[in-house]
Amino acid sequence: MTKKDWSSWDKLDWRRRIETFGEDDTPVIAAGPKGEIDGVCQFGELTDKGRETTLALGQRLRHLYVDQLGFMPKIIRDADMIYLRATPMARALESLQESFVGMYPLDTRTGSFPPPTIITRAPADETLFPNESNCRRFSQLSRAFGQRTADRWNKSTEMDHLNSLISKWMPEDSKRVAVDSHPRLSGIMDTINSTLAHGPETRLPAAFYDPKGREIIDKIGVEEWFSGFRESNEYRTVGIGGLVGDVVSRMVGHVEGNGEDGILEVGGDVDELGKGRGDEKSIKFGMSGCHDTTLAAVLTSLGAFEGEKWPPYTSHIAVELFRETPSTTAEPAPRRSSHNEASRTPPAGSDTQSFWSSLFGPAKRYAAREASSPRGSARQKVDALSTADQKKLDGYYVRVRYNDRVMTVPGCKAAGKHLDGDESFCTLEAFKRIADKFTPRNWKQACAANLDQPAFPAVVEEAGY
Repeated sequence: MTKKDWSSWDKLDWRRRIETFGEDDTPVIAAGPKGEIDGVCQFGELTDKGRETTLALGQRLRHLYVDQLGFMPKIIRDADMIYLRATPMARALESLQESFVGMYPLDTRTGSFPPPTIITRAPADETLFPNESNCRRFSQLSRAFGQRTADRWNKSTEMDHLNSLISKWMPEDSKRVAVDSHPRLSGIMDTINSTLAHGPETRLPAAFYDPKGREIIDKIGVEEWFSGFRESNEYRTVGIGGLVGDVVSRMVGHVEGNGEDGILEVGGDVDELGKGRGDEKSIKFGMSGCHDTTLAAVLTSLGAFEGEKWPPYTSHIAVELFRETPSTTAEPAPRRSSHNEASRTPPAGSDTQSFWSSLFGPAKRYAAREASSPRGSARQKVDALSTADQKKLDGYYVRVRYNDRVMTVPGCKAAGKHLDGDESFCTLEAFKRIADKFTPRNWKQACAANLDQPAFPAVVEEAGY
């Protein structure tokens, strides 16, 4: 809503009710298990329970990074030191919003606090989750690994056990439960996990919660969705390499102080890019609303998901950057990433770009900056850096935590690749070398390449090295 002269915008509060089919296709209002008609969710939307748990996640982050470590300020006048990003899924954006409010509730923001910047992408550009719908090569690879899982498990004794438990509740035209049945086994797993997260009104028959059955479903689901990240460098590259490369490039950009840590995207006044509205010149904290497939893909690609179960709801990864002090201990550097995480380094404009890329391409001021100043080390591979640029990475360390558990990247265990006495602290150089191996130079080109090539590598390409 606007004023008649279009000088300002107002808002319209409204309530939503969901309509569905009734008897003889008569339209009826959908109701919850207790007859609720307002506040009913569509499939895949964030529920009230989801809002509670993501708010609590933000509160835990505040307790750690504000109250305990003093790394982030207690009160903020703007959010331009924080990189916020979400996928196009509404539940991801809502989860991010709740976590931000949990970390910085209203009474910790000044009265003049401006709207925080939240970065989003078009679905075709999204790398914050494994984007099967918009990456042809990844779609090929994921189908091949999924089919391998189906071939391995569909006629197994484990699948027979599942069918003895729950097949009688399956549709008449797809009675046998299988990896690729209708519904798929992973869809059944989603339904089981969703109902366990909520009250008894949503529960399925008791057989769906059989402990042995759930263990089988989880094991097969993890293999179907994530074994490719463990075994294939190409799978990692087109599946999650863009995101991991963004995270690493922002950390390196912060170390170099060249603006490639995300500050140019987050800062600036209306229709401007630049330093923060509170004169911030760097990003200290990043948080992105993403998905379970994001978390497991990142961890598996780093070799840090062995033996893990499917990520539970409100899971998160923290990718932390530390700086060594003269006392030889690592302290938090003024930069930290959290996944409930990602970055974007837009390409410079080009005289040959299409109409659509010129319309929705990089902001002119940013493109001009890129054209007039040299690129930093952020997106270059370590081996391509000069000796001086490699030295800039010295004294910095990266640690990965998953649901508040410290994880170890196997490629950082060797001497000289971690902080003395603690293998969980990768040197930034070692961490970047591992990420470089599956960071695409051009994700869209990689998605369109190798379409006539085998899906499986000749030998297993281990993750995390």
